[in-house]
Amino acid sequence: MLLMWLLVPLALATVVGAALLYPFGHEQKTGAEIGLHQTPVEAVVTGVAANCGEKCVAVTVRMTDGAASGQSVTIPSVKGPGAPSFQVGDEVVLSYAGSQPQAAESYQIVDFQRGWSLAVLALLFAAAVLLLGRWQGLAALGALLLSFVVLVLFVMPSILAGENPLMVAVVGAGLIMFMVLYLTHGISARTSTAVLGTLVSLALIGVLGALFSAVSKLTGLDEDTTNLVTLLGTDIDTRGLLLAGTLIGALGVLDDVTVTQTSAVWELRRANDKLTWRELFAAGSRIGRDHMSSVVNTLVMAYAGAALPLLLAISLAGRSMGEILTAQQIAQEIVRTLVGSIGLVAAIPVTTALAALVAVRQEVAPIAQPVSQPDPEPEPEPEPKTVKRAAKPVKPEKPRPARIEGDLFTGYDPDKGPWERPSEPRARRAASARPAPPARRRSSGSP
Repeated sequence: MLLMWLLVPLALATVVGAALLYPFGHEQKTGAEIGLHQTPVEAVVTGVAANCGEKCVAVTVRMTDGAASGQSVTIPSVKGPGAPSFQVGDEVVLSYAGSQPQAAESYQIVDFQRGWSLAVLALLFAAAVLLLGRWQGLAALGALLLSFVVLVLFVMPSILAGENPLMVAVVGAGLIMFMVLYLTHGISARTSTAVLGTLVSLALIGVLGALFSAVSKLTGLDEDTTNLVTLLGTDIDTRGLLLAGTLIGALGVLDDVTVTQTSAVWELRRANDKLTWRELFAAGSRIGRDHMSSVVNTLVMAYAGAALPLLLAISLAGRSMGEILTAQQIAQEIVRTLVGSIGLVAAIPVTTALAALVAVRQEVAPIAQPVSQPDPEPEPEPEPKTVKRAAKPVKPEKPRPARIEGDLFTGYDPDKGPWERPSEPRARRAASARPAPPARRRSSGSP
């Protein structure tokens, strides 16, 4: 109930903010309307000849769309280090900026077509997610698609229409967070705890970003931003655009941290329901420390990798390390990295504390045991097969010797003459009249 009272107003505020910031009825000018006279045209390379100069190569292409579809033109291209290399069969993109579609001077090779390679990579990514996550992986792919929808259909149009970039980023991040977490992990107290921890961390990142951008006097005007402002011809808060990029860039990593910490606390609670709030918080914090070091390093490397060409270009200027780090282009990346890292570090204790408070008040669900199957009936034993064998020949029985009776104590005295079998009455009288034999003498060793 506490989570509901905290999150429902925030969710309603996010929806209301999206409705207020969305540019309903605004038609954004594009292409030639804002001074962009280049039109992309797809083509295929049909020939390459090095006959136009020492540092030039003549590339013959056949256009597959546009006003001169099916026609071929020869376009000179730069040859040398850093220049693209063309081969017959390459699919390229031309820039058409003239009034004569058949003239080669109206075209320029600007890029390669790479739609099919990106589509194959996307299919491999989806297959890997579905193979490991199954139904939850399918929900994660749906959440990823919704994130792109929010960025393309809400964040970008709202900023181009002149709305405050920071406010747009806050509302957009809230939409993405609510949809992604609840769609991927379901509606539960565990997910609500992760959502609340993410909101607190995002608020901290926004406050620190605004503070240190103002203190460091960051303008947010780099080469790309300057070109954007020039094309639009409208007043855009470039510093707010910098902060918006910081929030959106940190959101994905924040989701990872808060969901992991919440799941860890819930599993600790299920493993031992006797743990108190302090013990749950201590155990979850130990897990979070290991997670924190890897996550902060990931964020730093992500920003450094994105700014690597800029770092190389500035290092060639012969400037000192202090001058390089305090330059506008590098300083804004440093502010993004450090502010985002502080938000990530703060998310661990905040989310762990919230999860421990909620988990100790929730009944522990018993771990599902596998359903025992009845023992299968034993299969009947096969009947033994009778093997007919040849009958053995019957051997003739030997005659049994006659039974001899006599006195077993006195034996037979050969001096009395030949032994004769006594008759039955006489044998019984002799046995009764015969004295008992003397007792045997025991050895001296017997007791």
